[in-house]
Amino acid sequence: MSQEPFLDPGGPIGGGYRGITVFSGTAHLDLADEICAELGIDRSPSKVRRFANTCIEVQLMANCRERDVFLVQTLTPNVQEHLVELLMMINAARGASAARICVVMPHFAYARSDKKETPRISLGGRLVADLLVAAGADRVLTMTLHAPQVHGFFGIPVDHLNALDELSAHFQLQDLSNTVVVSPDLGNAKSAAALARMLGLTIAAANKERISDREVRIASMVGDIRGRHVIVLDDEIARGTSLVELIEFMRTQDVQSVRVACTHGLFVDGAVQRIAAYPEVTEIVCTNTVPIPADTRIPQLKVLTVAPLLAEAVRRIHNGESVSALFEHHEQQAFTLFARADSSA
Repeated sequence: MSQEPFLDPGGPIGGGYRGITVFSGTAHLDLADEICAELGIDRSPSKVRRFANTCIEVQLMANCRERDVFLVQTLTPNVQEHLVELLMMINAARGASAARICVVMPHFAYARSDKKETPRISLGGRLVADLLVAAGADRVLTMTLHAPQVHGFFGIPVDHLNALDELSAHFQLQDLSNTVVVSPDLGNAKSAAALARMLGLTIAAANKERISDREVRIASMVGDIRGRHVIVLDDEIARGTSLVELIEFMRTQDVQSVRVACTHGLFVDGAVQRIAAYPEVTEIVCTNTVPIPADTRIPQLKVLTVAPLLAEAVRRIHNGESVSALFEHHEQQAFTLFARADSSA
């Protein structure tokens, strides 16, 4: 944690903004407090009131006028409740004459609704992006979107971070002999290739076909995993349907062990227990972009904090510095290892 605040919250700084104010919704107060601790400031209080008809009213309990306001709210169950709460916070900050409003949304749940796979279905990712802009957001800071094209849904700047540094730092402390990084589908291969490059490992990727929300099929694997230790990297784990199917497939390849890693550990419907029940699974690693309930914290689960990363991004946004410098090195030659695995398959 920083020993001193990175700025004077009440004084002028470069770019014309009069200091910074951080509020949090009710979805993940612990993460918001960690971010503020890293910044060396206090989280500003807010109040959420629910009426008898279940409507929500939000009041920000600190001055916002001509200030850089950051609203921390991750979208976790109940997603709709937390989304409306966030929209109300944005509206309140805009009405309070905030100079700029940045939404810090570590997990954008509706990023999964990014395309129309069947006729006459809603495009939730685009709709929610429009709602955030209409409410008055000027910028969005998020992590590990389910699909990169979700960037294009927003008419405002989006800073998209990832947790590869945190995950690689964790695995670098372990024995990685005869280990391969596996992507559960071809769409996540770029991130898996980046992690593999950071760890000095090779990569493999599953060819996954999704039948429904609760059913997937692994048809084949690009790359060699037989008899090896495996690190599976995914963006999020909810029910764990894809991961369980992947583990079943990898068991037919006689893998020695499986370590599971993701950014967003939602772990609904007992997912973490189902995954950990496989004897090959030695570790499950996630970050704290979403709150992890106590009944999910089994011995195999390791939770890494992303508060320092988010705090540094907030500092850079506030001071007008580059945010892309935090992650742009992950993009360089990210597909090199995957291309090698494809050619050798």
